[in-house]
Amino acid sequence: MEDLNVVDSINNAGGWLVRNQALLLSYAVNIVAALAIIIVGMIVARVVSNTINRVMVARSIDATVADFLCALVRYGIIAFTLIAALGRVGVQTASVIAVLGAAGLAIGLALQGSLSNLAAGVLLVTFRPFRAGEYVDLGGIAGSVLNVQIFSTTLRTLDGKIVVVPNGKIIAGNIINFSREPVRRNEFIIGVAYDSDIDKVKQILTDIITSDERVLKDRDITVRLNELGPSAINFVVRAWSNSSDLQNVYWDVLERVKREFDAQGISFPYPQMDVNFKRVKEPAQE
Repeated sequence: MEDLNVVDSINNAGGWLVRNQALLLSYAVNIVAALAIIIVGMIVARVVSNTINRVMVARSIDATVADFLCALVRYGIIAFTLIAALGRVGVQTASVIAVLGAAGLAIGLALQGSLSNLAAGVLLVTFRPFRAGEYVDLGGIAGSVLNVQIFSTTLRTLDGKIVVVPNGKIIAGNIINFSREPVRRNEFIIGVAYDSDIDKVKQILTDIITSDERVLKDRDITVRLNELGPSAINFVVRAWSNSSDLQNVYWDVLERVKREFDAQGISFPYPQMDVNFKRVKEPAQE
């Protein structure tokens, strides 16, 4: 009896296979096609991401951002490949896309600040307003750039502090790069007393500037009377030098101005207050 049941089951299974041969063949073709789509999609994702990485490296884009963008492109292609493969085997991809879209919206709202920093980081390494090693002022925070990462930029200040600035704040503010240009200009405002000889002061300032070898003589040098102030006449002195010499030139010129003016008897005005005491005569006692 048991042997008859087994034979009946085999016969039923064989009959079902014969009746549904076309359906099974269709499913088999769809599964093979889905596997082929996945394999091809993986290959395309790897080729495209590697190509993008080579292009970014050739353009000297930051390696961190290049790797991130390549990974983003690769996984994006893989996601579309999986959706296409699911659609090939009969899964309703519209619902899958709707779920993914809702999840992406929720994640985007939750990480809004981080995503803005990410977008700002991509812009920074794409347009490169500053590079590692340059001295910059980023919205009032000045220092040497250590590295530009996806979400933030790290600076080292002159007093040795490490400051991490979100990229979103950098893009939203002013970026001042002190190191990009090879030469820069110093500007001095020198105030002297009103009884000083104007021509003599101009000649002393001109001699000090032109005698400094670090001052570039092929650039304009300006020594002019700039302002008649409340308590001083102010001269403006402008001179160009290499960016690496700028600060030392500024300090040295100020020292020489003070020494030369003292030697020539030219005085610097400074705030002072005269206090007069008046003795009041006491009334005579009766």
